[in-house]
Amino acid sequence: MDMVVKEKAKSILDQYKYKPGPDKESTHYCPGCGHGNVHKMIGEAVDELGVADRAVLMSPVGCSVFAYYYFNMGHIQVAHGRAPAAATGVKRAQPHTIVMSYQGDGDLAAIGGNNILQAANRGENMTVFFINNAIYGMTGGQMAPTTLLGQRTSTTPRGRTRANEGFPIRVCELLASLEAPVYLERVALIDPKTTAKARKAIKKAIQMQVEGRGFSLVEILSPCPTGWKLSPPDSREWITKNMLPVFPLGVYRDRSKEELPPVEEPKLETVAEALGIQTGEAATIPKPSAPLRETVRMKVAGFGGQGILFLGEVLAEAGMQAGHRVTWLPSYGPEMRGGTANCHVVISSERIGSPTVSLPNVLVAMNRPSYERFVNDVIDNGMLLYDSSLIEGVPVPERLRSYAIPATQIADSIGNTRVANVVMLGAYLGITGIFDREQALNALRLHIRRTQLLDLNEKALDAGMKAASPKK
Repeated sequence: MDMVVKEKAKSILDQYKYKPGPDKESTHYCPGCGHGNVHKMIGEAVDELGVADRAVLMSPVGCSVFAYYYFNMGHIQVAHGRAPAAATGVKRAQPHTIVMSYQGDGDLAAIGGNNILQAANRGENMTVFFINNAIYGMTGGQMAPTTLLGQRTSTTPRGRTRANEGFPIRVCELLASLEAPVYLERVALIDPKTTAKARKAIKKAIQMQVEGRGFSLVEILSPCPTGWKLSPPDSREWITKNMLPVFPLGVYRDRSKEELPPVEEPKLETVAEALGIQTGEAATIPKPSAPLRETVRMKVAGFGGQGILFLGEVLAEAGMQAGHRVTWLPSYGPEMRGGTANCHVVISSERIGSPTVSLPNVLVAMNRPSYERFVNDVIDNGMLLYDSSLIEGVPVPERLRSYAIPATQIADSIGNTRVANVVMLGAYLGITGIFDREQALNALRLHIRRTQLLDLNEKALDAGMKAASPKK
């Protein structure tokens, strides 16, 4: 009898080079844990199906958070419970990819419960591997949605009760109530026989995606000796005695033999079409202005209700009208009025790497709290514009080029306090000339819905330009 030697799957790295520390041979999983077995099965199935070059694994928070140490394929580390959402995005943007979501019970059935439910209900063409060990294994063995009645965990020290924590959630049965999923099976890692069935189910779930059939999920009852405080052999026996009565093994949905539904060709449209932007000869494309001497990294800050975010939007819009590259990133508190608000604006002649401005070279401060909060962040020789109507008696750093603009007072004089933000826009334009007056007006016209306010805002813009003067 010839001996068959099975090689290590090529989809599993020979050396775990991404794993920190000197040991690049062993995994970070506890002895007797089932994750290593499942990783191996996934790697082998991917190899056998010949899809390694287009496979992308999603792993969120949980014991498998470091799965990228081990797999030789595309990988995305996602937020807790959000693997189905990320997988949806990848699959829809790159339909040729084979996307696999690898999730534990806390991640999938608790934090990500709605994510998995909606992805399954949409019938996304993806494969989900759901590791069920009835606890949060990584964070100390807290109760999970799949924790058994009576099971003691660090958060149910007297045991889970129906009255207090409710019943364990049976994910396969829950998803089987939906129309869209095409393959749902629960398997277990108990002995060679059940492990062989798990291997077969994992490959079949990926095969369903390769064939374009839709959403597949394999639930794997997996031992957690550390979390259960049992030896590895006892933990597998514990699955048989305690988990199987609650989570029966079996196939809950299998549409592998059904004829594939007709494929709906996606409607392709360009970004311009999707956004309703004119292209070609009809388009009005701003002529590139002269390159800026330096990229503007601006922070605009003030009270909620002062039009801080609006000012940032108009600045970015005007910069775009001038042919520059721009970004605008809002940041505001939970209050609708009276709270703090700020936004980050970048205007550049070069490609912009990040919309975040942590060290601005321009600060527009519209109230004292914002001034005090951000003025020390401005780089040396940076520009400081502040509303001197509301900010008085503060030390102005000599290292900055400062401009005191009585924006609120000017806005009051022309009839409406709320255009103080546009006064400040005019002041910035008057000082820098970064774009011309007509480009600023075009930006205002695009962002002001009540056209009767355009004249007032034009007056505010002109008043701000006139008021711009360096503070001594």
